[in-house]
This record gives sequence, structure tokens and C-alpha cells, in this order.
Amino acid sequence: MKLAVDLQAFAARLGHSFARPELLVRAVTHSSLSSPSRPDNQRLEFLGDRVLGLVMAEALLAADLDATEGQLAPRFNALVRKETCADVARGIGLGEVLKLGRSEMMSGGRRKEALLGDAMEAVIAAVYLDGGFEVARALVLRLWGDRIARVEPDARDAKTALQEWAQARGQTPPVYAERDRSGPDHAPQFTVEVRLASGETETAQAGSKRQAEQMAARALLARMGG
Repeated sequence: MKLAVDLQAFAARLGHSFARPELLVRAVTHSSLSSPSRPDNQRLEFLGDRVLGLVMAEALLAADLDATEGQLAPRFNALVRKETCADVARGIGLGEVLKLGRSEMMSGGRRKEALLGDAMEAVIAAVYLDGGFEVARALVLRLWGDRIARVEPDARDAKTALQEWAQARGQTPPVYAERDRSGPDHAPQFTVEVRLASGETETAQAGSKRQAEQMAARALLARMGG
């Protein structure tokens, strides 16, 4: 099997020559385009998530020999979460080569954080199956680059940090509500409000509800001095 021109260019950006190019084709095939003869990337995503997790766990242990499990866990979560995977995917132009069904393509699937993050994990799995763990490990460390060294010592996501702040003061967990959605389907903008039981609120706008929730939580946490 010979890769299409766009996938040849993508493999070059990855820095991996596939002995089994069908693995890369599967890794970039979304379920909206799958068929019995064209399997999607969901199983590869499952595997890639585990490969990524092992590489990041090893890297964090090596980077800080004195860190406790409680300190390592939030750093690990920051490095393997979908937002980070999607950011890496954007850096190598993964969205440009995704194979999507028409409806997903029309709704801006190439830019969706969840699709990009899932596909990045699938690509990691494809490299692992094609070249083995050491090859996949080298790829992940190169693509994640200095993100590992730059991860915050306390890398809890903002929603988790705000919830812990509230619970430490005897409050119920913060409540999030979508207040507005604007823009076209392929590039929506969500406005989300977060509210504490004590009445304080903040709003934020972003291209996904999850990102808007994080931004609102971060803003409220900063205002409350958390």
C-alpha cells in the first residue's frame, strides 16, 4: 500500500517511515467515514492513550527525582489531556490530513479539539505498532518537547483547583452553565458562566465549552485569591 501525497508529507513531518502504511491511514480515519473496508481510529486511540501515558509517566519521574505521587499526578494529567494532545496535533498539521465524513467536515471537524486529541493518540499507537515502543517513545518526547520541562509544579486544571478551593471553605462544588453560543457551526463560540454557592460568578468565551469552563474557573479562582 502506498500513502497518498498528503499522508506522505504528514509522515515526513512525524519523522517516521511506515513499514505498514495502513496503520497511518487508520489512525487518521474518523468514525464518520468508517466502513467495514475502512476501519476508524477508535481502537488505535485507546492504545495510543496508554502508550502516551507510559511515556509521560517515565519522563516525569526522570525529570523530578524527589516529586511525590501527589505532585506528579496533576503534571501527568496536564501533559496527557485532550487539550495538550490537540495542541501537539495542530503543531504537526494533523487536522489537514484527517479523513472525515461530509457532515463532520462541514461542521469544522478538522479544528475540533476532541477529534484532534483522539487522532493524535491514534497516530502514537500507529507508530508504536509499526516501529515498537522505543520508536514511539522517541516520537512522543520529540513532539511534546519542552512541555514536559515547562509543566507547572502544581498543574491542576482550573476546574479542579476551583472545586478544591470551594470545598476547603465548606461550599458545594461550583456550577457551570452555558449562557450563549454564537458563530457558525464550523467555528462556534461558547460563553460559559461559573457560579460559587456564595454567589460569586465569572464568565468566559472560547471555541469549546470545556475550554470556556476552564477559562471561567481560572478567572474566578484568580479573583478569589485561590
